Amino acid sequence: MSLNEKEFKLFKKWLKSHLNFGPVTVIFVKKDGTERVMECTTATSLVPIVESAEPKREKKVNDDVMPVYDLENKAWKSFRWDSVKQVRLEIK
Repeated sequence: MSLNEKEFKLFKKWLKSHLNFGPVTVIFVKKDGTERVMECTTATSLVPIVESAEPKREKKVNDDVMPVYDLENKAWKSFRWDSVKQVRLEIK
């Protein structure tokens, strides 16, 4: 099933809100063509705060990519919006 532009924007907004709330399982296709299942979040309550002595560099924002915290690998990762195949979430 493919989404039109309006539906795709709504999907992105919906997924971002759930990522900000808690863990979400995202299944997507990596650049090398393999499928990846990642439990991730952007919820500040689940992401550890790491203080660095080095000043942060300004990163160019890429709207095609969603940065998330990978809860299994305990590291920041990302996925391309157009590679998402499935989203799973559990309401507790």
